[in-house]
Amino acid sequence: MDIYAQNIIDHYHAPHNCGRLSEPKLSSSQVNISCGDQIVVDMKIEDDKIKDLKFEADGCAISIAAMSLLSDYLLNKNKAEVLALKYQDILNILGVPVAERRYKCVLLGLLAVQNIILKAENNPERTWDDLL
Repeated sequence: MDIYAQNIIDHYHAPHNCGRLSEPKLSSSQVNISCGDQIVVDMKIEDDKIKDLKFEADGCAISIAAMSLLSDYLLNKNKAEVLALKYQDILNILGVPVAERRYKCVLLGLLAVQNIILKAENNPERTWDDLL
C-alpha cells in the first residue's frame, strides 16, 4: 500500500484532535447531504489564532482523515490564513489524489472551520463552491 494511502487509513482509524472541547468558544456543524457525512468542530481562538480545535465526525475515511490532518495543520494558524485555504490546499495536506466526486468529503471539515470564523465575525457563511 502506498505510504500516503496508509497515512489516510491511520488518520481514519485514530484521528488526531478527535473529541469535543469542554468549554468551546466557537462551534459549528456541517453535513454533506450527498453522502450523509457529518462533522462538529469546536474551536478556541485567541490573539487571532486557533489555539485549540477538536472535532467529532461520522463519515467516510477520507472526510475523517482530511479533518484529522487539517486539525493538526490549523493549530496556531491565524484566521486570515485559514480563510484563504481552498480545495487544492486540502489536497496538498492530504498528499493523495481524490476523485472529483469526493470533493465534499475532503472539504467538510474546512467548511465547518471557515464558517465558525465567519459566523463569529458576523460575515456570510461559505458554501462548497466557495472552496473550489
